[in-house]
Formats: sequence, structure tokens, C-alpha cells
Amino acid sequence: MKSVSGLGKESRKQLTKVLRGTTGTISVAQAASILNLPSIKAAKLLWGWNEQGWVSRVMRGVYVPVPLNAESPDVSLEDPWIIAEKLFSPCYIGGWSAAEHWGLTEQIFRTVVVLTTRKPRNRSPKIKGTDFLLRTISPKAMFGLNPVWRGQVKVAVSDPARTIVDMLDNPQLGGGMRTVVDILRNYLKSETEDSARLIGYAKRLGNSAVFKRLGFLLESVAPEEAEAIKTCLLNMKTGKVKFDPDLQSERLVTRWKLWVPKNWKQAKK
Repeated sequence: MKSVSGLGKESRKQLTKVLRGTTGTISVAQAASILNLPSIKAAKLLWGWNEQGWVSRVMRGVYVPVPLNAESPDVSLEDPWIIAEKLFSPCYIGGWSAAEHWGLTEQIFRTVVVLTTRKPRNRSPKIKGTDFLLRTISPKAMFGLNPVWRGQVKVAVSDPARTIVDMLDNPQLGGGMRTVVDILRNYLKSETEDSARLIGYAKRLGNSAVFKRLGFLLESVAPEEAEAIKTCLLNMKTGKVKFDPDLQSERLVTRWKLWVPKNWKQAKK
């Protein structure tokens, strides 16, 4: 465990200037720009402050400030959403993390779901004690997002309808379809419910599996959504898909070209 050591007068001035000029994280490029130094010198400064316990390294070239009241420089992330925005942008918070934000689930998930246009090698990084689940998306899929201010940092989060569509596109983002069904139920009962927006996002995303899963579920939990169900049928393609790729699915619902688990209660012939 590192201990915090003292700084010289000039180093303290430089650190103060860098902290005032950044929010959430500090990169080598930011420090170099703020201090008007070459990148190599800025990197050495940051590394030195890391060794002294004033900042904490998140990943190569990126650091977070250590709070003055921290007992140790080995700090956990104060706000993982800010770190996600800084490290994986262009990106947004989605899946179960967005569902929690919008009050669509009472479950508590410790992992933060991030959808990014980047292609990280490690899609399940653990950063300062926080687990992230990263999924790569096309730049064209950056829609249906709301800005949320976290301190002085603006972070994008999928709106309720986009959150549902993303989980129907990839059930793993919702913790599996059993959880996704509960989140969909809550969405349909919420003030933000908008079946037309769901359909519009599904069309824009362009994955036929979304229409199959959505139509199947609407027939089960919201049969009054006749127009949306009809639109789902019209936008299906011929291939068959699994209701949940992570579940054993032995039964084919031919109407929706959907393989479902044999004992799935909501399954319809």
C-alpha cells in the first residue's frame, strides 16, 4: 500500500493547476496541454505524483485524483460513469445500468454496462475495483441517448426505449431474458412507455431478432399493443433465432420464428 508523500513548491503548483483544469480523470495529453510541457515530461510528472500518492493510475496514461481525505492512494472509483465517458468515448451507459438509472428494475448490478464505438481488447475490464461490461456498436447506432450530468461531466445514457431495444438485441446486456421481461413489464407501466418509439428504434437498429423477441413478449404481457405486434410481424425476416442465446431452447414458436425454453411460462404457440 502506497503512502502519500510531500510535494515540492513547484510540483504542488503544477499539480494544483492540472487538477483545476481537469474533471474526473487526468490524461498525459491534458497535463501536457495545461502545463505547456512535452508529453514525455508530463507523463513523468504524472507517474511521479502516482508514486507519491497524489493521483492514482487507472490505465496507461490515465489517472484519477486521490481525494484529500483518502486513507490510501489505492482508491476506488468515485463515479464509474465518469470514468467510462473518459476512457471509452464515444460511448453511452446502457443495459441494466441504464435500467437502474430509469427506475425500471430494483435489482442491483455491480457491473457497469458501456456501449462504445471503440474495439477494446478486454471487454470485461476491472478498473479500481469496478467491473465494466463493454460492447462495441456502430457509430450509426449512437441514437436514443440522453445527457446526464455527473458533477461537471456530461455522460450519455440510453433513454428508456433504447435501453429496452438494446436488451432485446442482446439479452446479456439485461442479465438474460428473464430479467429483461421484468424490465419490459415495468417500462410498459411507466410514464415513459412509448411503443411507437420502441418500434422506431428497432427499425433503426436493423436487427430482425429484436422484432421477434419484442412481438412475442408483447403478445404475452401487453396484447392490447395490437398495432405494435402487427408491425413486429411485418418487420421479421425468415431466419430463426433463440429467445435467449444463453438458455437451452427446445421449443419453436413458429409465429415468431423463435426458439424458446420448453418451460417458458410466457411462451405461446
